[in-house]
Amino acid sequence: MNVRAIFEHVAAAEGDAVDGYQDAVPQDGPRDACFHVRPERLSEVMRHLRDAPELAFDFLQNVTAVDWPKREVIEVVYHLYSYAHGHEVCVKTETPRAAPHVPSVVALWPTANWLEREQFDLFGVAFDGHPDLRRLLMPDDWVGHPMRKDFKEPKSYRGMPTSRPSPLDLLLAHDRAHASKPAVASPPASDAPPAAAAPAAPKAES
Repeated sequence: MNVRAIFEHVAAAEGDAVDGYQDAVPQDGPRDACFHVRPERLSEVMRHLRDAPELAFDFLQNVTAVDWPKREVIEVVYHLYSYAHGHEVCVKTETPRAAPHVPSVVALWPTANWLEREQFDLFGVAFDGHPDLRRLLMPDDWVGHPMRKDFKEPKSYRGMPTSRPSPLDLLLAHDRAHASKPAVASPPASDAPPAAAAPAAPKAES
């Protein structure tokens, strides 16, 4: 079943909970066909995608997010796959950037546990109903969410610098330092033949 047919199947069952179907179009490489779900209906739609026999999306491949500061929203993106039917779908939902909240899908797909924690950490999206929502990649006391487009990295964290010299810059500096040193002249080669080795002294008779 292709994505349009999946969208129409869900729309027939869930009504206006879904909209915004988009065909796949090339944009810096292929972009997946997808549709949007109203965040307050996300749990119902995701359950339908998993449990409807014609769909049977038994695997949550990924949960990612996109920050849209000009639109003041964060878009949460789900990729689902059905081992039973071999089809896949991309589902998106939007939440206000100032206070992003969407329902957790851990109860439907346990693999969402760490995937949702990652988006909470990097984008600040709160997944309501998550059993253990806390940072995954950054320290617990880190301030801000590094994947937001307006994030400014602090110069230090607990007294440690957050930036390191570029290895390329270090290599170039090394090359410049060695190029500025005068070359050491090798000793002139001698035209005289090498001296013959002295004969070994005879062994004393005992």
